[in-house]
Amino acid sequence: MANMPYIAAIDAGIHQEMRRDPRVLYFGQNLATTENHEFVAAYGHDRVRVTPISETAEIGIAVGAALAGYRPVVELYMAEFMLVAMDQVLNEAPRFRYMSGGQVKVPLVLKAGYGFTCGWAGQHTGTLTALFAGVPGLKVAVPATAADAKGLMASAIRDDNPVVFLHHYLLTLEHGEVPDGEYLVPFGRAQVRRTGADVTIVGTGWMVARALTAAAALEAEGIHAEVIDPRTIAPLDLDTILGSVAKTGRVVLVDQATRHASVASIIAAEIAEHGFAHLKAPIVQVTAADTTIPYSEPLEASVLPDESRIVAAVKKVCAFGRRAP
Repeated sequence: MANMPYIAAIDAGIHQEMRRDPRVLYFGQNLATTENHEFVAAYGHDRVRVTPISETAEIGIAVGAALAGYRPVVELYMAEFMLVAMDQVLNEAPRFRYMSGGQVKVPLVLKAGYGFTCGWAGQHTGTLTALFAGVPGLKVAVPATAADAKGLMASAIRDDNPVVFLHHYLLTLEHGEVPDGEYLVPFGRAQVRRTGADVTIVGTGWMVARALTAAAALEAEGIHAEVIDPRTIAPLDLDTILGSVAKTGRVVLVDQATRHASVASIIAAEIAEHGFAHLKAPIVQVTAADTTIPYSEPLEASVLPDESRIVAAVKKVCAFGRRAP
């Protein structure tokens, strides 16, 4: 095991697969600009290439390379940059395999940061996970720890389908223990980060740590929260979530996205349909407000979910149905 930053763990996953498979390529607008670049030094310019300042071009190049049998990883830096190339992301890469009856594979990874809520106002602060999660044929990974950052990246590169790999910018320098050697985290398998019997908290990305902090505070008040990290939202491990709901009967869903464009709303709908009989209280969602992220620090804080709001939501569902003294 090695202790390393989240961002270095992502690179470790890419290195692992580039060493293992010569078909893995790495593209990006700021990659391979000098001979001293880490990946250029290791694999050469044939496999690590700088691209035009055009997301349409670099993603289009990668889709073509994937169709030709390569396994490209595209460094997009910000999730919003994909919005200018959505035809390739939503309409081309995810559909070829289905429309060819499985004869054509599109093993492509679109790596992008999201949620940079540090005074960046309306640009590059969005949480667009639900947008990509609803596209058939597109897989979506959202690692919350350094270990998962490495393991999910490696699994994404090996997958024969296009994968959107979303890494949270506020986790960039967070350190964690990362397994040495070859390491894979399977898609569609959630991780129970903390066990508890009173309430289920489901969070993604940066919100997992917020949920764990809230759970620790609730423990001191006698409320035992179970915290689930889905790790991938397409595919979504609904079985683990529903199993926890069956045990606790209460659910709080935490998501940095705006309320009506969140993964939380998708999970809430699934629980309402498949786990309603187990619920002892209404599902509560703790999300960002339906607004653009403001520049002002106090206003930004008022828009985003935090530990205090998670704690309040848990207390609300745990108190539901109790008679007032």
